[in-house]
Amino acid sequence: MKKHLFYLSLALVTMAFSACSGGKKGVFGATSSGRAYEILVVVEPAMWERPSGRALFDVLDSDVPGLPQSERSFRMMYTSPSNYDSTLKLIRNIIIADVQNIYTQPKFKYARDVYASPQTILTIQAPDEASFEKFVTENSQVIIDFFTRAEMNRQIALLENKHNDYVATTVKSMFDCDVWVSAELSASKQGKDFFWAGTNAATGDQNFVIYSFPYRDKNTFTKEYFVQKRDSFMKANIPGAREGMYMATDSLLTDVRPLNIQGEYALEARGLWRMKGDFMGGPYVSLMRLDEVNQRVVVVEVFIYSPDKLKRNLVRQMEASLYTLRVPSDKQSGAEIPLGVTRE
Repeated sequence: MKKHLFYLSLALVTMAFSACSGGKKGVFGATSSGRAYEILVVVEPAMWERPSGRALFDVLDSDVPGLPQSERSFRMMYTSPSNYDSTLKLIRNIIIADVQNIYTQPKFKYARDVYASPQTILTIQAPDEASFEKFVTENSQVIIDFFTRAEMNRQIALLENKHNDYVATTVKSMFDCDVWVSAELSASKQGKDFFWAGTNAATGDQNFVIYSFPYRDKNTFTKEYFVQKRDSFMKANIPGAREGMYMATDSLLTDVRPLNIQGEYALEARGLWRMKGDFMGGPYVSLMRLDEVNQRVVVVEVFIYSPDKLKRNLVRQMEASLYTLRVPSDKQSGAEIPLGVTRE
């Protein structure tokens, strides 16, 4: 089976990184430690407390977009270079602050699976703390996206080995598309050009939907058109507990951005949904793709209902499924799509 690409407009990231290593395994063949979205920062303690260190802290501490409450992007730990020992080198995500006057300008370097696997190490080099602070601030989204994508690629690798065969088969039959979702999504429902799968849990409920509609023109890929179509499909297919209740999009709390998926234009939307006539609600993430072969738009979406739990990891775990989608026009190109973030 061809592997899937998590390729989200990486030009900025690729340009920002001056060097990288190949995909070699850790020296000792060790398995990395640490939780998803946990980062170890290797930095001099005094620098960590000064503006340069606080700039990096603020980037990693920034809120995840599209959630109903504040949740920071990453869980941070830090250590001094002198205490960066063999145990800490096994952490899955590491940032090394390397400030020395031997450098002429700030830049990123990254390596993969150096001491353990899976592992991503980002080194931020700078000649002085002032340029370090400026560089980190200007590239804050690059840093966030880099580690977020690394974690999602790990989730995609897990999905490749263990995904829901029934959902994959049904999506293939209904839409002629390929997608991988968690095997835990045991409930499902079919509608006209619509398919839903979910866990049906009382809390921590995870859901996946896919639907399609004819492509009209470039105005199809706008926030207004997306919200209109989403509300139409959800009203018809995701009713509430009582008559008159249905899922609706909170348009004021929905943000969209263009993406480059396998060389083609796509639109990402993330924000909040609410159950019309009820108090239920939660976060969602959608991805709109153009299927040129069939001149239609294919939308894949994940949404969460978890009123008593934090939602960051639930959303991100599910979001990885969106980037495994392959529409017929992807297959027609005949290109072999590698798994993971594109590197230089």
